[in-house]
Amino acid sequence: MMTSKPGWKTTEFWISFIVTIVGLVTASGILEGAEPDSWPVKAVGLVTAVLASLGYTASRTNVKR
Repeated sequence: MMTSKPGWKTTEFWISFIVTIVGLVTASGILEGAEPDSWPVKAVGLVTAVLASLGYTASRTNVKR
């Protein structure tokens, strides 16, 4: 029987962690686009962060089954 690694030791964790951080930084407005009011860029950053987190959660759920 194969045992699973702790979550923080997996490649999926680190990839989703980095994508989530970049998405949150983008959504927060720290990285401003060319326009001062770049709400679409912030929305895409937020959606990216949420999807990365949900994808990681789904991946770990499948591993734990």
